[in-house]
Amino acid sequence: MVVVTEENFVVMDVYQNIVKLRTTLEAQRTNGQRIALVATMGNLHEGHLALIRLAKQRADIVVASIFVNPLQFGLNENWEQYPRTFDEDCAKLISEGCDYLLHPDEREMYPNGMAEQTRVFCSTMTDVWCGASRPGHFEGVTTVVTKLLNIVQPNIAVFGEKDWQQLAVIRRMAADLCVSIEVIGAPVARDTDGLALSSRNRFLTKQERSKANLLYETMLGMAKAIATGDRDYLKLQKQAGERIEAAKFRLDYLAVVHAEDLEPATAVDKDLRILGAIYASNTRLIDNIGVQPV
Repeated sequence: MVVVTEENFVVMDVYQNIVKLRTTLEAQRTNGQRIALVATMGNLHEGHLALIRLAKQRADIVVASIFVNPLQFGLNENWEQYPRTFDEDCAKLISEGCDYLLHPDEREMYPNGMAEQTRVFCSTMTDVWCGASRPGHFEGVTTVVTKLLNIVQPNIAVFGEKDWQQLAVIRRMAADLCVSIEVIGAPVARDTDGLALSSRNRFLTKQERSKANLLYETMLGMAKAIATGDRDYLKLQKQAGERIEAAKFRLDYLAVVHAEDLEPATAVDKDLRILGAIYASNTRLIDNIGVQPV
């Protein structure tokens, strides 16, 4: 355990060791305190900090994790280049009153090695949308999230709605495996122009950044059309995709889906989500918004 201090006061305990963190949390749990988990890969921004704030509203003890999980990176995705800003991340967590930070290395999380690691596979929603573009990604997510939930054993776990597919998959996994926690989704945090906050935004060129909010604006237009009665989802998706590509972004997907199971929306569905992903020159951006048809 590393004790992080500020002006000689203990403000956050950082654990590399799983057993030691469990021992500490067991004492908190015995005292009747409610525990929340916020799982991250670090390089924290305002979107992550909003998760910490929501967790603090809903629990007595907030545990954050920072672990750049190699299991969820594909063959063409460079795990080594993922930004690591540990000192800055700790300062941000301290400023939000986070109680504990789990910061294990790969050997601590996968003691038997990556090749021998037991995997958690969700058989639905993981081979479409982002799953189609990133084969194996969600298996890495569900495996590491299961491990973190088992380590921390929280009452609640807070995830951002920016990755709506990930949130839906984690909710389904928790339900299927009878995991006794409440999975809470936090609203998408956005920049002043509407761009969803993401660690990947730093890879945008200046020119790309100036128009990167186009994905959000395009989805807003789709949502407005749907909310006022348009049910031709294929036409809306096609028109929106053409607008994205005219701006020199490469479209991965843009789809109107049922919010819970991520199946393509039908005319009778009421709880909808518009999902989108586009490629810039050096990164991939995702976003989503909810819409309730009349």
